[in-house]
Amino acid sequence: MNEASPESAEADAVPPAGPATEQATMTVEDLIETLESVTAQRDEYLDSLQRLQADFENFRRRSQHDSEQRVASGLGRMAESLLPIFDAFDAAMGQGIEGVEPIANSLTVALEKEGLERIQAVGAPFDPNEHEAVLHEAGDGGEQVVVEDLRPGYRWQGRVLRAAMVKVQN
Repeated sequence: MNEASPESAEADAVPPAGPATEQATMTVEDLIETLESVTAQRDEYLDSLQRLQADFENFRRRSQHDSEQRVASGLGRMAESLLPIFDAFDAAMGQGIEGVEPIANSLTVALEKEGLERIQAVGAPFDPNEHEAVLHEAGDGGEQVVVEDLRPGYRWQGRVLRAAMVKVQN
């Protein structure tokens, strides 16, 4: 029989160095400390992810709101640029020109669906936010009231595009 040399017996008794040996030599306290460290790191990552997700949702909402505001502003400018056309329609109808009224009504209806409204001034109390007084007439009351609409005013989605030019009596 072959006898094992003393060197080979010594080599068999000592396991090779490496990760398996290090894990085998870790104590329970080391494992608990590592677990706590990994758990703390996981909690930090989760917190960071939740904040990032909330920031993204806020950014998305702000971007959508800003985009809607830009569209509304652009439509408001477009409606404002059409006000001289409404004035021309009113002047043409006032002179009795035929064929203008159906076109004016079609344009008015289309823009009213989008938020254009004519400011009704006659008989209303004078409001400097909606009325521009260019004539004044003495009256018997103390409150200023609009008695004549010289040029119509318009609102676009609740915002005054152009104040009504009016004659006021008090």
